Formats: sequence, structure tokens, C-alpha cells
Amino acid sequence: MKKIYNEDTIDKIGEEVELFGWVQNIRDHKKIVFVDLRDRTGIVQVVGDEKFRKLSPEDVISVKGVVKERPKNLVNPKLMSKDDLNVTLPTLLDYRALTLRHPKVRAIFEVQEVVIDSFRKTMKEFGFVEFQAPLIVPSKTEGGAEVFAVKYFHYDVYLGQSPQLYKQIMLGAFEKVFTVTRAFRAEPSVTTRHLTEYISLDAEMAFIDSWQEILEAVEALIRKIMETVEESCKEQLRMYNAKVPKVSKKIPQLKLKEAQELIYKRTKRDIRGEPDLSPTDEEEICKWVFEEKSSEFVFITHYPLEKRPFYTHPDPKDPNHTLSFDLLCRGLEWVTGGQRINDYNHLVENIKKWGDAPYDFELYLQAFRFGMPPEGGFCLGAERITEKILGLANVREASLFPRDMERVDVGRAKNNLELRVKNYELN
Repeated sequence: MKKIYNEDTIDKIGEEVELFGWVQNIRDHKKIVFVDLRDRTGIVQVVGDEKFRKLSPEDVISVKGVVKERPKNLVNPKLMSKDDLNVTLPTLLDYRALTLRHPKVRAIFEVQEVVIDSFRKTMKEFGFVEFQAPLIVPSKTEGGAEVFAVKYFHYDVYLGQSPQLYKQIMLGAFEKVFTVTRAFRAEPSVTTRHLTEYISLDAEMAFIDSWQEILEAVEALIRKIMETVEESCKEQLRMYNAKVPKVSKKIPQLKLKEAQELIYKRTKRDIRGEPDLSPTDEEEICKWVFEEKSSEFVFITHYPLEKRPFYTHPDPKDPNHTLSFDLLCRGLEWVTGGQRINDYNHLVENIKKWGDAPYDFELYLQAFRFGMPPEGGFCLGAERITEKILGLANVREASLFPRDMERVDVGRAKNNLELRVKNYELN
């Protein structure tokens, strides 16, 4: 096992050490060869002789030598920097095992790790208890056809679209819960915004007096995550020339109808009456809120009943619309949530209305049959948040191993598959 890391050499001046890592760069100056040795903590410059000429970038090596302090006039603060990967997205992903080693690519997932860790820590500070949700589920959490059926002995089961039903069940034990899990959507599309498998940061809270408490919790959480990323990821943000979105003192709220009316006034595109906002609409309303409210975030609330899952609570003042919301930032939905129905009979009625069978939701309904308080919750998409913080062009860049219609680790296009087969035959 490694005894020391590259960052530890600062305190080892004059001492002999053994370092392990990957060759980042090689510079041949005839009698002297310089190697930049990379490990997870940084880069150390190693000075050697002609033996180093046999090395290639990304070789794994160990070296022994005496640590010398670099003269102050020769300190290079940009030693960690490296040219961008000027490759197409398919190439970037097809060679993921290698491209993940690139400093700018690693930086994406260093930011994402901070986002997830901040979510976890903040939820615990708020008194929420973490639980682990199952991925194999017996029913379609949010209805529709966008589910992956799974062979599971003699059962008909699916990959979970959301941990929603389990979050609600867990409220009976802990009152406030959260989970970091995977969610799956069999959406037949390949866009810059969607993944078929993504990291879902979910929370649920019981005994709410008003659904506005849920929005307040989201606002406090987002503020904390943004502050943490800004403080902890200065170098990563610098690499992308990125700034963390600022959270205003109070995030503006617009009902869907109000947002659509604003879009009509600004663009003359008449989307009034549509059940949702399109990507273009989300971008437009984010422009409006930034220009008029100096905010990068905006809550869109009161989506139509038929647009939301069966468990979403209708607005008592307007039963055709729901006490639900999306949080938009930089033209994209970051968070979705709302108040849930906590009445057993109402849930059974909705399940039937949505075309499903109550017996497929037996475990879920059991929690409500024995009593459930007023409650609600929300979920965040980790990849989307990472994408928008850094200004990436495609959400796939923010997924370690993205899945979509054309990809499981590597692209499944016919010509790529044939090429890989030929390469294996040649080797």
C-alpha cells in the first residue's frame, strides 16, 4: 500500500521517498528527462535520465528519490492544467476508462461528489434520516410506459422510476427521510437533457402545515449546496470558467399559468393551456426571472392534475391543478416535488383512475391504511445540477457511465460494434 501521496512531499524536503502513480507528461531534454507523475492528490515533477525515454503517458510507475524544493522563481501554479480533450462526445464516452483520467473530466465528478455529499450532510442537519431504497419494484411508480421491465423469477417487475413510494412508507418510521439512489426512465429519446439512468437525491417530510414548507426546505438546501460547491471547488470552477448560481434572498414563484402568460407576452408563442413547459419555455422563463428579479432560480408551481403522478395532492382551491413545483435554473429543471395525497381512499381512487390495479401497490397502500400525516417531498437530479454549475453542453458529460438509447458503456451503433469485433480478432 502507498505510504505517502504526492501532496505529502511538501513536508518531506530532503528525504528519500517512494512515489506511485501515472505518467502524465514526458519532456526529453537530451541528458535529462522530466516526468510529471500524477496521483489522486496532484502532480510531482520527477527528474531522471534516458531510462525515462521508454515511458509513455499513462504508464503506471513507482520511483524512489530525494525530494527537492522547486526554486520559487520556477514554481508553476498551472502544472495541473492540461489541454482540453478535443474529441467528440461519443469518443469521450467510448474511451471512458482513459478520459476519466483527464484533469478537466475528473473535475466534473469532484464537483458532483461535493453536490451529493452536501445534500447528504444538509439533510442530516435538517433532521432527516437516510435509508436505502430498492431498485427492483413491483409497480410503475409514476405510471406510463417509460419503465424497464425486468426478468425476476416468476414476477413481473421493473427498474424503479423513483424511490417515491418507499420514501412515503418510511415516513411512518422516521417522519423525515432521504435517500441517494438510482432511478430509471425508459424515455425513447436522445437529447442533451435526458439520461435513462440517473442519480436521484430524494427527500420526504411528514407533519407539514403547508406545502410551502417543502419549497422552503428546497430553497435552504439549494443555498447550502451552492455555498459548499463555491467554497470547496474553486479550482474545478476555474477550469471551466464557471460561477456557481447565486440563490436570491427569496426564490421567486410563478404558477404555470403565469409563466405561460409571460412567455406569450415576451415571445408571442402561445403555449397557454399546455400541461407543461418545453425546454425552450424553461429557457425563456429563466431569462425573464434573471432580467426582472435578478434571480437565477425560479419555482414553477401548480401543474395540471393529469400531468403529475397519482399521489400528487390537488390544490383545494383549484382541484384541476396540483400543489406541485419544479425548480428551474439556467434553463433546466433541477428539482421537482410537492405535497402528496395522504388519504387512503383518495389514493386508491387515483390508482384506478390512472389505469393501475390497487393490489400492485399493496405494500404502499398499507402505510396509508394505518394512517399517514400531511406530507410532501422533492428530488434533485445530481447530473443536471453538475452540468449547469459547470456549463457543460450535454448532461452525459456529467454522468460517469451514461446510459441512453444508444449506449451501455460504449456506443451500440452497428459500425462501432463491427469495428470492435475486428479489433478483438486482430489482437
